[in-house]
Amino acid sequence: MKQSEIIKRLSDKELKKQVFLSQGLLLIVGVGLSFIFFDTFADWNSIMGWKPKQILFYGVIPGLGIVLLDIFIMRIFPEKHYDDGGINKRIFKNQSIGFIFVLSSLVAISEELLFRGVLQSVFGYLIASILFAVVHFRYFTKPVLLLSIFSISFLIGYLFEVTNNLYVTIAFHFTVDFVLGLIIRFKL
Repeated sequence: MKQSEIIKRLSDKELKKQVFLSQGLLLIVGVGLSFIFFDTFADWNSIMGWKPKQILFYGVIPGLGIVLLDIFIMRIFPEKHYDDGGINKRIFKNQSIGFIFVLSSLVAISEELLFRGVLQSVFGYLIASILFAVVHFRYFTKPVLLLSIFSISFLIGYLFEVTNNLYVTIAFHFTVDFVLGLIIRFKL
């Protein structure tokens, strides 16, 4: 059975539960792998620098730029080219801002911890970026979404390479997900 068929059979509540479970699993895998690959807490301290200007200039501002680019893409391409099967609409529509904030935070933290904090730190930029894109396989059937997820994956990896700061990539990822979630919620 195709993933799209399985998702259509889930209620909105079940779909949201599955999203939280999958992100929780990614978080557990990320934390578990960090214990395997990193010897000391100092390894984490080296990539967890709280540098507000860096987080703003390399995380939040580029994240907003990606949101603007996504809005532009939504305006020039028919919906069939970038629609993810309605999954994001089902997850974010009619939700509170608090729910969107919590979900966007969980997704950003769990995915960036695993893909940048662990995988990119251990296996490098290329492997982590490809794996990040592959995890988002539901986008593979739409050329616009496929190009978008690979571009964003490599951009996030590059931002981590440049800054060596996990907060930057978390801020970028959160900004994109949160603002796009709000756009879906308020149908802007």
